[in-house]
Order: sequence, then C-alpha cells, then structure tokens
Amino acid sequence: MPAGCLFEGPSSKYVSRNTSLTPPSAPAPLLSPEGYTDENGWTWPGTEWKQVSPESEGFSAERLEALRSFLKTHQTDSMMVISRGHVVFEYGDTKLVSKVASVRKSMLSLLYAVEMQKGLKFNLDQTVEQLGLEDKTPFIESERHATLQQLMMARSGIYIRSGNDQQDKLSPKRGSSYPGVRWFYNNWDFDAAGLAFEKIAHQDIFDALRDDLALPLRFQDFDRSRQRKNYVENSTHFEYATYLSTRDMARLGLLAISHGMWGKTLWAEPGFLDFSVYPSTNFAGRNEFKAEGWTGRWGYGMLWSAWEAPQYPGNVWTGPYQGAFSAMGANGQYITAFPAYNLLVVHKVNIDQDPSRKVSEPTYMTILDMVLDAKCDKDCK
Repeated sequence: MPAGCLFEGPSSKYVSRNTSLTPPSAPAPLLSPEGYTDENGWTWPGTEWKQVSPESEGFSAERLEALRSFLKTHQTDSMMVISRGHVVFEYGDTKLVSKVASVRKSMLSLLYAVEMQKGLKFNLDQTVEQLGLEDKTPFIESERHATLQQLMMARSGIYIRSGNDQQDKLSPKRGSSYPGVRWFYNNWDFDAAGLAFEKIAHQDIFDALRDDLALPLRFQDFDRSRQRKNYVENSTHFEYATYLSTRDMARLGLLAISHGMWGKTLWAEPGFLDFSVYPSTNFAGRNEFKAEGWTGRWGYGMLWSAWEAPQYPGNVWTGPYQGAFSAMGANGQYITAFPAYNLLVVHKVNIDQDPSRKVSEPTYMTILDMVLDAKCDKDCK
C-alpha cells in the first residue's frame, strides 16, 4: 500500500494554527507569462498551462474519453494528464484548493532540493539529537542515532506517537528496531523532517513553499494563509498541512520529472531528487501496510513512493512503470510521474468537503493503466 494513503486522514488529532506571515519581498517568477518550450518539445507553463490535442502527444482521444466516463462513476474531483508539460486531459475543477494530505511530504522533498540548489548545505547524516528534534517524549538510546536521511526514508526506528490513531495502533514497540533497519511509515518521522528543514534553512516551511515553489513556478491558486501547522497533543512537532489545487500540484510534479529544471533554469538539485525517487525500500520491504487488492509494486525512496523497478542506466526501459515515482496522500491525492513516457498524472479527491470521499488504491491503479493504455502513439485506433 502506498505511503500516505492509509494515514493523514480525518482520524488524526491535531490543534490547528495559521502561521501566515507577510513576505519581505516577493521572489520573481522564473519564466515569462508565456512560459517556455525547449528544442525537444518540452514546455513549462507561465501563467497558464499549455493545452494540446491528445493526438499531438500520441494519445487516443477516444480512450481518454473512456477514462472520463470511468471517473464519473467514482469520487474523483479533478485530474490532469500532462505529457512533456502539455495538458492532454483534464477532468473536474482543477482550480479547487483542498488538503493534499501526504503529498505534503514530497513537496518537502522539493523544498530541500531547491534550497540545496541555492547553496544551502544539508547534512543527511546529522542525527535527530544533533538537529535538536527531541520531542516532549524523550528519545531512548537507540533513537538518538537516527539520521535526517532515515527520517525521510521512514527508517528512523523512532516509534513515538504521531497523533494518528491508525498509525499509533500499528506502531512497533519502541526500541524494537535500530535506525535504518526497518521501514515503518510514521508521521513522526515526516513531521520531524519538516521541523529539521525549518531549523537548517532558518525559515518557516510555508514561507519556503511560497518563495521557493509557488511564486517562482507561478502557482495559480496558492494562498499562504490557507496553510496550517497542526500541533499534536503533548508534542512540539507539527503536521505541515498543505492546501493546493490540482493544477498547482501538477507544477510540483513537472519540476520533479524535469530533474529540477524549470525552463532554462536548474531550480532544484537533481542528484537529491533522483536519489529521493529511487526505491531504497522495495515493495516487499513495506510489509507493514499492504492493502487488500492493491495491485501496485510501489516501494519507497525519500519522501516519495517509488516503483520497485528503477530506471536502468543508458535510458533503457522495460515498461512504462519502470522508474515511476509518486506523491501519495490519503483518499486519492496523487502526483504520479512516468519518466519512460515523459508523463504526469495528477489526481485529487476533495476530503475537505467530505472526509469520507475516497478513490481506493486499486481504483487509482486502474486509472493509471487506462492513461497508459491511451498512450498509443501511431497505433491509436
């Protein structure tokens, strides 16, 4: 089961605080309002996404319309299919802003990558103790040695209560695994990684979201005041609850699949991004949470889910899922990248409107397969 899908839902118990601050000066967008198209046909949006016919990017319009009919029978609120930066399919209200759940963790990965490219030094081997991440619940001896990298990989071995009832019921016994040994999807890890970002970068995580991503990439629907820090009871750590539209989630995905490029500018450190989406934990290693009926072979990297077959050197591909990676959030929040096809799929369910709304993991895999089946190049009939 993909990370983020079981958790970050409405059962979490948080106290919410709005931490909006006024920026001293607004960073300039990286591209002109018209956007940019390179010599290979890749495009990055300016103020608006570039819409093209499905056939121009090798898709069957008829098969995509069959997908549209399928989506109408489920609780998808919006979706986009993007090929080389061109929008070939839209469904629902892509302007709708709602909570993205665990997609926030992949957003954090991009913040680290942007700050690294800007010159800020992050030592992934620093321990939680060195970073000052001790919570109100003190670390036991083994936990003190967990590193920032292990937090991002969900391998910290720190099993402190996260405020999520589902997670806490399944959490291993404290001290049962040394850091790095065992994969366990624990929001304590990811919240601590967000707090570490603030300590190292000396800025609020949502100010960084605005200044490193929203403004430079020309997010269309971003509202700094909607972002929330939700503090867990008896904890100094917080959930950085993030609220984005589908079309702005898509800009995050385009930056990731472009290896940190935005037009002519290398905006995010590509080595860190490539390492983040490499499956350091394979599907079998994620035996804590495998949903009944889940058909995907998603492993885990650093703050991203990653298909367990990585990309081979030399641009050799054995299938569309090879090298795929995804941001995955509760109830149907996804940004999924298929580097083999230069393809992004972005999907949203509005859990703010109704926390019970959901598109299941097996259903989402069916959606992905329908998108891939529509990619028929010259063989479309």
